[in-house]
Amino acid sequence: MKYDIAIIGSGPGGYVAAEKAAHFGFKVALVEKENLGGICLNWGCIPTKALLKSAQAYHYAVKGEEYGVEIIGEVKPNFTKIVERSRNVASMMNKGVEFLMKKNNVDVIFGKGSLTKEKTIKVESEQGEQIIEAEYIILATGAHSRQLPNLPQDGKHIIGYREAMTLDKQPETMVVVGSGAIGSEFAHFYQTIGTQVTLVEFMPTIVPNEDKEVASTLQRVFKKNGMKVYTATSVDKVEVIDNKCKVTLSGKKTEELICDVVLSAVGVETNLEGLGLENLQIANERGKVVVNEWYETNVKGVYAIGDIVHGPALAHVASKEAEVCVKHIKQLEVKPINYSNIPGCTYTTPEIASVGLTEDKAKEQGIETKVGKFMFMASGKATAAGNREGFVKVVLDKKDNKILGCSMIGDNVTEMIEEIVVARENGLTAQQLIDAVHPHPTMSEAVMEALTMALNS
Repeated sequence: MKYDIAIIGSGPGGYVAAEKAAHFGFKVALVEKENLGGICLNWGCIPTKALLKSAQAYHYAVKGEEYGVEIIGEVKPNFTKIVERSRNVASMMNKGVEFLMKKNNVDVIFGKGSLTKEKTIKVESEQGEQIIEAEYIILATGAHSRQLPNLPQDGKHIIGYREAMTLDKQPETMVVVGSGAIGSEFAHFYQTIGTQVTLVEFMPTIVPNEDKEVASTLQRVFKKNGMKVYTATSVDKVEVIDNKCKVTLSGKKTEELICDVVLSAVGVETNLEGLGLENLQIANERGKVVVNEWYETNVKGVYAIGDIVHGPALAHVASKEAEVCVKHIKQLEVKPINYSNIPGCTYTTPEIASVGLTEDKAKEQGIETKVGKFMFMASGKATAAGNREGFVKVVLDKKDNKILGCSMIGDNVTEMIEEIVVARENGLTAQQLIDAVHPHPTMSEAVMEALTMALNS
């Protein structure tokens, strides 16, 4: 079986690469060992957002009287139906990718793909073994939940993100270890639908990569909603006793917690094992494949994208890398990705979105700044919606008023951050954004207001 391009992995890197390559006229094979769409579509980005939407719907029902809506009878979440809806959403999107591949005449081959010494791809499945030849190979195998020695996942008592979205029943109590996007989103989901959640973070603040004011705002909201939050705290061990988990914490003091389930959300590890990198002596370091700015490895014709290369492990990054990679193979003019301008989003309530430097990071780099912050409590749209928590905070370079970074926390801010991304990508000044008319009433007016405050600071 001979192809122009063969891709191992069908996540947001792999299937986008396949679609782009087919669009350019290449004959394409896409190898997938499990589900089209990869982790993001089937077990990550998409189904978690479905869970969070159900939690939001439940929250609005509970708070209905605040909006003048009278609820007759008891409002309660149906955990089984919430999980079922999430899986149906994932299945629908999976079918969408399947349709996209058929539409573009991409040959989808199910099985575990690995590189051979002959620079071909061996695909192993229940149907047997087959060999795929291709002029170009793109590796896009993604990542899986990281396992820590003191948190050995058993899939029942100590779980990862997969099990967290398909539990048989809703736990009464849960300890979530790690407060990055995955940990915070699951902690918020379970707390909202009635599970007593304890969130444990090793770093001094939750969502440790975000602006400190953003982190403190989210922590305050979490606590207001009844969640217990520990920072600067580590999990020493977890013991399963009588179908319960005894969690030993070390922080300001040693403490023991009893819960039904422990969710380990301490990051991900790349899927490189069994990929056959050693057969071609493909260079890798610290668990990541080494590539150039076009994602070509040290072996000519073999490329790698997504979570398995250095850079943010985000779906939208993998998709952009796929586009750059395929355009380079097609020998088109293409601009390398600006990794300093990658937006990050966390879909808690309130949501978090950020790009570029925080105020503290700018200071660490010795940059003189102007900072502006606009609180959503002064926003007409936020007030009307009943979601006034949060703010938009912008950091400008004092010498030219260009935008160094922006941090947002509030309702729907993940839909607002792109304005700043586009401005930074094109070197726009704060005044140029302010001069563009922002519609009223909208949450996005807060960007204009924060920029104005920064210029006047």
